[in-house]
Amino acid sequence: MKRIFASLALSISLAACGVSQQQEVAIGQDYSQQINAQLPIVSDPEINRYVNVLGDEIARRTSRADLDWRFYIVDSREVNAFAVPGGYIYVNRGLIERTSRMDELAGVLGHEIGHVVRRHSIEQMQKAQGANIGVTLACVLTGVCNSQIAGAAINVAGGAVFARFSRQDELEADQEAIANTVRAGISPQGIVTMFEKLLQERRSRPSAVAGWFATHPMEEDRIAGAQATINQIPAATRQRLTTNSSNYNTFVARIRSLPAPRQ
Repeated sequence: MKRIFASLALSISLAACGVSQQQEVAIGQDYSQQINAQLPIVSDPEINRYVNVLGDEIARRTSRADLDWRFYIVDSREVNAFAVPGGYIYVNRGLIERTSRMDELAGVLGHEIGHVVRRHSIEQMQKAQGANIGVTLACVLTGVCNSQIAGAAINVAGGAVFARFSRQDELEADQEAIANTVRAGISPQGIVTMFEKLLQERRSRPSAVAGWFATHPMEEDRIAGAQATINQIPAATRQRLTTNSSNYNTFVARIRSLPAPRQ
C-alpha cells in the first residue's frame, strides 16, 4: 500500500498542470497494477471473461471507446464499485451478489464507465493540488479504515479526493450509464432497481452498504431523475432491450460458489 501512496503523491505534479489522455492512461495503469497487487481480485477465468465482455459491450459505445478498458471483481463482501482513470473499473463481489438481473450490474458498470468518460477522477486530481490522495484512496478501496478514520481521510484538505464524487458528477455518470446501456441493447431500468435496492438496504442495514454511500452520494430524487430520463425513451425501444440472460445467471451462480471472501 505504501507504493500506492507514493505513486499517487507523484501524480499530483501532473494534476497541477493538466493531464493528457496519455498521462491519464499511464496513471491508471500504475494504479491498477498496484491495486491488483493489494486487493483480493477474483481470478476465475470464466467470471472475469463474462464481466469484461459485459463491460466492453457498454464501454465501446462511449466517446472513449479508444481506451483499453479493463474490468475486475474484488473478492470482498463490501458493497462498492469504483473507477480508476484510464478505463479500469472495479466492482466488489458483495455488490454483484445483490443483483438479480444482468441489467442491474450493467447499470453499475455503466455508471463507473461514465465517471471515466467524463474524467471525474482527473478533475478531482487537478483540484486537489496537494491533498493526501494516497490515504483517501486506500481507505475507500480496501475498507481497512474504520468509519471515523475513513471519514477524516475522505475529507482531507477539505475535499473528497478519489472518494466522494459531487452530486453533479453522479448525475452525469447516471446519464452516461443510461445512454450507453441503451446503445448496448441493455435495459437502463437496472440502474434504477439497483439504486433502489441499495437505498432500501441502507434503511434496514446501513453498515452493510456504508462503503457505497461513502463514495456515491444518492437519495430518492436522484433515482427519480434517472427514471424520468428512462421514461423519455420510446416504449417500443425499451421493450426491445435486454434485462437478463441465462449467461448472467450462470455468472452469478459461479461467483456465489466461490469460497467466502475474507473481508
